[in-house]
Amino acid sequence: MNWYEKISKTLGYSREKDQYATDLLSSMIKDKALSYEALRDLIYQKNVIIFGAGPSLEEDLIKIDSLKLLDKCLSIVADTAISAFIEIKKIPHIIVSDLDGKIQDLLEANKKYSIMVIHAHGDNLEALKTHVPKLKKIFGTTQVEPRDKVYNFGGFTDGDRAFFLALEFDAKSIALAGMDLGREIGKYSKLKPSLDFDVKVIKLRFAKELLEWGSTLKKVKLFNLTSKGVSLKGFERISYEDYLNYLR
Repeated sequence: MNWYEKISKTLGYSREKDQYATDLLSSMIKDKALSYEALRDLIYQKNVIIFGAGPSLEEDLIKIDSLKLLDKCLSIVADTAISAFIEIKKIPHIIVSDLDGKIQDLLEANKKYSIMVIHAHGDNLEALKTHVPKLKKIFGTTQVEPRDKVYNFGGFTDGDRAFFLALEFDAKSIALAGMDLGREIGKYSKLKPSLDFDVKVIKLRFAKELLEWGSTLKKVKLFNLTSKGVSLKGFERISYEDYLNYLR
């Protein structure tokens, strides 16, 4: 919550609106949400790759797919990055989303396979009301006080929240791909009309800080597969081929 207070103060978020959205999501999924235990069983002691929507996403995904790493690991995708998966006809295990991505792609992935980890906050109330009823295999998250079926594991952007999700459920290892976290915005990282470039950069800075902080919380092997972008303290920069060797 110290992180939330810092972020909300910087970006002007309303805790009341965030809590209202959390309560709304809880009421909408109370009868159909996946259990904590079900998601834990999926992630526990798995080698996880988390895909962000940075400029490196396309290159990283194509190479990772060519090495069959998607078959060897549990894949968690941050929201808008799902469109890159759909384009190569791949479906990830889990999507972490505040419903800001291409809805058609999110719905397609969820219908076929993907678990939707849906995040509630004050800016996506209408998206929750419109799209949550269409979804199945749902798990809820928040950035304020948790409610029934809606959890707070930490994190802020879709990418770093995916990391904290994997950390919560004791993944064996966690690798990042498409997580550049610099000043260049990837084509899959959709900018809202109200979200200017400077705000996006601030969000990415917070994501970097959260990932580096999170790397100190548990003893887990952490890798950075992202072909470009910034280095992250606590994450070993590694090639795709060396990561494949690690898995063997």
